[in-house]
Amino acid sequence: MDDIQLLAERFEAHRGHLRAVAYRILGSVSEADDAVQEAWIRLSGSDTDEIGNLGGWLTTVVGRVSLNMLRSRRTRREESLDAVYVPEPIVDRADGTDPEHEALLADSVGLALLVVLETLSPAERLAFVLHDMFAVPFEEIARIVDRSPEAARQLASRARRRVRAQETVPDSDRGTQREVVEAFLVAARAGDFDRLVCVLHPDAVLRADLGPVEGSREVRGAEAIARQALTFSRLDLTTELALINGAVGVVTRRDGEPFSVAGFTVRAGRIVAMDILADPERLSLLDLTPVD
Repeated sequence: MDDIQLLAERFEAHRGHLRAVAYRILGSVSEADDAVQEAWIRLSGSDTDEIGNLGGWLTTVVGRVSLNMLRSRRTRREESLDAVYVPEPIVDRADGTDPEHEALLADSVGLALLVVLETLSPAERLAFVLHDMFAVPFEEIARIVDRSPEAARQLASRARRRVRAQETVPDSDRGTQREVVEAFLVAARAGDFDRLVCVLHPDAVLRADLGPVEGSREVRGAEAIARQALTFSRLDLTTELALINGAVGVVTRRDGEPFSVAGFTVRAGRIVAMDILADPERLSLLDLTPVD
């Protein structure tokens, strides 16, 4: 076996971890794969004899590449601070997660968490992901963001406060999740406003990303969300239960074409958050075959 084959095997042993890091930073599987590929290109052109900890080196490279991609993407979007951006969801059949997605979805990386991470600055997001999710020391994070270790610590702290202020982690029992989501769907189809309000937490939030043409919206409060649900229930849509980033959610279609992907965050038997991607262009890029 030549040196490049040996190096490729060593790299492959870290690929799952690197994809998980990049997906949390970028919120996109395709962009995460691009970041991992860039890490391989840099590794294959480096003097590996000087790399003592290959896993740590690769994690740092993926973090730096992902940070640059995040900054570039934010500049291209020129988004306002009030815009809602729902990241690329990972969709599985309602009866189980694809093994290939398990590593990407560990540590409750639900759609609601990714939506909140989108509100952070690129440096805050990277510091939070690397330190709080992967235990990367602040000294290493500081080199990536070109700041002092204390400044890196403050970045992660600010991000942590933002994340904790939101309900981003669903209850782990998928059976309960399914019961609540199905109750919501039944009430919406029946036009039952009161039952909709009962299944929603009083302070629930609905965030919808409709794309660059229609824009985005955020609705807060059980009654306001129930009214919005009744409006959508009048559309000629079919609904299918699915796992959206590991939690029970819904894929809707109109005339057989994807209309939306909705992630639900259920806590204590009520829906506390709904995150909906309804951007036609981005939906067309998703692999919804598992649901079919």
